[in-house]
Amino acid sequence: MKTNKYLLLLAFLPLLFFRDFTPDNELKYLSIADEAIRNGNIFTFTNHGEVYADKPPLYLWIVMLGKILFGAHSMLFLGLFSVIPALVIIYVMDKWVANVVDKKNRLTGQFMLISTAYFIGSAAVLRMDMLMCMFIVLSLYTFYQMYIGKGTKWSGILFPFYVFMAFFTKGPLGLLVPLFSVVVFLIIKKEIKTIGRYWGLKTWTFLLIGSAIWFIGVYQEAGYDYLYNLLVNQTLNRAVNSFHHKEPFYYYFEVIWYCLAPWSLLFIGVTIAGIKSKLIHTDLEKLFLTIIVVTFVMLTLFSSKLQIYMLPTFPFIAYLTLLLLQKMEIGKGISLLLAIPAAIISLVLPAVIVLKTLPSMDIPESPFIYIIAGILSISSIFSLVFLYKQKNLTKSINTLSVGILLTIFTSGFMVPSINKDLGYGELCKNGKELALRNGINSYYFYNLKRAQNMDVYLNQKPKELTEKDLNLQQYKNGILFLKTEDIKKHVFLQEIVHGKENKNIGKYSIVVL
Repeated sequence: MKTNKYLLLLAFLPLLFFRDFTPDNELKYLSIADEAIRNGNIFTFTNHGEVYADKPPLYLWIVMLGKILFGAHSMLFLGLFSVIPALVIIYVMDKWVANVVDKKNRLTGQFMLISTAYFIGSAAVLRMDMLMCMFIVLSLYTFYQMYIGKGTKWSGILFPFYVFMAFFTKGPLGLLVPLFSVVVFLIIKKEIKTIGRYWGLKTWTFLLIGSAIWFIGVYQEAGYDYLYNLLVNQTLNRAVNSFHHKEPFYYYFEVIWYCLAPWSLLFIGVTIAGIKSKLIHTDLEKLFLTIIVVTFVMLTLFSSKLQIYMLPTFPFIAYLTLLLLQKMEIGKGISLLLAIPAAIISLVLPAVIVLKTLPSMDIPESPFIYIIAGILSISSIFSLVFLYKQKNLTKSINTLSVGILLTIFTSGFMVPSINKDLGYGELCKNGKELALRNGINSYYFYNLKRAQNMDVYLNQKPKELTEKDLNLQQYKNGILFLKTEDIKKHVFLQEIVHGKENKNIGKYSIVVL
């Protein structure tokens, strides 16, 4: 596992070295952290003066720490807090099944998990979800060790510590997944009377003390309104009638297919077959299935829904599949569950070649796009060969997984050529150069998503201009950021840009007003 761990880390390093921060959430976290440092806040946060009680402090503390240590935000530093938790999860799951799965098949489990679409995606972006998932896995692993009588003298402290850290990373889900998974598992085992061994006085005291310190800190910094927002609006209201990410109850039944790609058919098919054939016998298999079902039901009942909320189920889905595959005969049915996605992925290279000929398709102008597509197609073809010529399912899975990891590694070298479209870093850099050259110190934006968080790069908040502001020239001399396609679509923007110094950066334009 040690060698595999370094190889898996290596797959992500080019992305962490070269990628810009995305405007959606990553840049927002950086802006919030900068504001907290300026205001001297520890427990409470604002985004340009507006209360931001959406998340607990832990991840924002990490962002703040990076800024204090390096003087600027480092993608490499912050990225490690997604990649390393992913590797820890793989290590813990591998260790968990070590006594019941041989070394060769455990390697397949590692590959399946790390190459699952939303798991590998969560490891590559700056979010707190993978960190929370790590603490949830650690807490449930510690519970199981205690349950089978292999816990250490520290298990009674580590269990509530991991639960609290999951809660302190992302919020209630970090607490509810371990709580209800353990309770339901003990009910299934008809051992609910032993609940006090795990969720007893020691655990609740630890959680209450930790939460009290946090909530008192919040109250002292920002008062009752912020605390109410944190405890009621961001928890109960989002669960019952969400104002944010509200989706219908069947949402996860729709999205799970691509979230678990390319293994969704294999994971779901094998699990359903295992349940129907009554192959789930051991306590480990029952626990994994319980965690999956309990988490999925909770997420379905919650009003606020996002694909990434399912992340805590992915390690258990992958490894339950691994456990069940050992008990099954690998016939045509199971082979087909892998062959279908492999066959589809094998068409990536010819699809890219065809799409590049269509003027309407916006495909990056980079030679790496062909290398990436070629890796996916070739690895998929070899995967199919191993599956049908050698009748070797594990070798087939491993081959496709390695192809996906090589794709992630290679895509990191393509990132510099697409950063100008991916984030605002290059746009702001050029904007600052134009401002310096023209003796300007004001910045504006029109119709750009979350562009107020450009203050991370500009050291000041840019002002948003509306169509009315631009038509009435209600602005000082400054630098205007906007989309090039908006200029092409709107006559009033064409009139404003006409005769003025401007520069194109990817899909954006900079205009000197």
